[in-house]
Amino acid sequence: MRAAERGIWKSAEMRRRLAAAGLEISAGKMSGWWAGTPATIRLEELDVLCSILDCAPSDLMTPEPQKVAARRPRQAETINGENEVGPTVSPRFGKPRSEPPL
Repeated sequence: MRAAERGIWKSAEMRRRLAAAGLEISAGKMSGWWAGTPATIRLEELDVLCSILDCAPSDLMTPEPQKVAARRPRQAETINGENEVGPTVSPRFGKPRSEPPL
């Protein structure tokens, strides 16, 4: 971990350094960062963090292409094992809708 390489062993110390650099974050948010992978991080926060740790964003983050692939919608199921997609739905023109009941 980059923090340990810089002699930062406790989250409270990291939080103090972030505050000295102009970034005040809550104890809960710091706990989330320190304990594991944060759900979100703003670019301004990332800039300050990289400044304190003297590193680049790529030193702190790793790509996870399998998670990106899991979020993509699945391809439509094929019919009878063929590469065709289900029937195309098209509107019927000519006959107007019936009137609503009174």
